[in-house]
Amino acid sequence: MRVSRGSLPMGGGACARGGRRMSPPCHTSALLLVFMALAVAGAEQTEERSCDVIGDESTESQMERALLKKLEPLSHMRFNVTVEKGKTENYVYHFRVCREVNSSSHDFGGLVQTDKQNGKTTVIGRINETQVFNGSDWIMLIYKGGDSYGRHCSGEKRRAVIMISCKRGVTASSFSIISEEREKEQECFYLFEMDSSVACPAENSHLSVGSILLITFVSLIAVYIIGGFLYQRLVVGAKGMEQIPHFAFWQDLGNLVADGCDFVCRSKPRNAPAAYRGVGDDQLGEESEERDDHLLPM
Repeated sequence: MRVSRGSLPMGGGACARGGRRMSPPCHTSALLLVFMALAVAGAEQTEERSCDVIGDESTESQMERALLKKLEPLSHMRFNVTVEKGKTENYVYHFRVCREVNSSSHDFGGLVQTDKQNGKTTVIGRINETQVFNGSDWIMLIYKGGDSYGRHCSGEKRRAVIMISCKRGVTASSFSIISEEREKEQECFYLFEMDSSVACPAENSHLSVGSILLITFVSLIAVYIIGGFLYQRLVVGAKGMEQIPHFAFWQDLGNLVADGCDFVCRSKPRNAPAAYRGVGDDQLGEESEERDDHLLPM
């Protein structure tokens, strides 16, 4: 079946036909495509790079992955420290945990030195050459692959070593530089330190056997009292002290306990004679009727 040109659906040929002006639907579609392309490009640019452990991804250990995940709360923070050495050396060190200091430069710089006199920047360590390990209350983060030393350390690349020590209750603080080791032929480094709670070990919250038994016992007593009270009041219809579950039993038990305490704690024997005894009528005897006869008148 032949289809005339006038019946073609609006799309390819109808949107751009020679030098004719685009129809409104085609213009809207083009704008949407442009906006989508800009959004994708912006998302790619704003996505920050993270630490890449030295070696292939398959060689990364579970410990290294766990430590990098543990450091994630610090990744959105920036740390700076200024060092002045006389009038010739005045530097500012910028540091980020597993993020680039300047993402627009795309140099993977995780720790960067800036000369305040001339504004020159030097990358001390890069996040795409990361090493990480830990101890009982510290984490060691190492950025390798920095800019070359030049005349020092046989011209090898710079390296930043950051010691993160445990300090509970503090997300991050006290970032400072300890020293720069550049007098050796090899293995030179910059040493930094900081405090953070992410380096602290997990607190043990295990309960002892006695604590578990005590909690269980108290819970059972509470269930017994509350449940028995509700049963006595709502089902039996008891009032007053009768609402206490097994009231008669506890009353008798209390009496028995009181008797036991009385028996054990009594200071005198139960059958000890009294200090004073009264005289009964049976002990007086019968009086003679002739005892007072001489007093009567003759």
